[in-house]
Amino acid sequence: MLPRVENPITLFARTETGVVTGVQWLKLGVEVVGALIIALGILTAGGLLVRALLARRTADFTAIRLTLARYLALALEFQLGADILSTAIAPSWEQIGKLGAIAVIRTALNFFLSKEMEAEREQTHHEKRVVARSNGTPAPPDDSAR
Repeated sequence: MLPRVENPITLFARTETGVVTGVQWLKLGVEVVGALIIALGILTAGGLLVRALLARRTADFTAIRLTLARYLALALEFQLGADILSTAIAPSWEQIGKLGAIAVIRTALNFFLSKEMEAEREQTHHEKRVVARSNGTPAPPDDSAR
């Protein structure tokens, strides 16, 4: 007796369904990682904020903002990755258009967040140099090579 050969069209449809399901699970996993990074960033920045408030160190707020911004920028990268996965399986041009718009918005947010973090980093470094000069202590090394 000959082995039963499956119809190639049915085999293709089953394979396509399996790939789509796998990509959807992967997308969900990437989105969860992004959400967990945001949660971790909020908890970390929240803890730093509470410590700064209890110690009455309001000058630490910039460093706290930078900490949260780093977590948000990383989470945006994961969310953008999930969007890219979605475009691989999006069945209609309307869905691809929506995903494209979301990706552009997230990319722009990440760009401006990175620019703000760099400006904050430079401002913080400048403030440390001014404080060191006024105290007569050596200035921190220039970290502009970052």
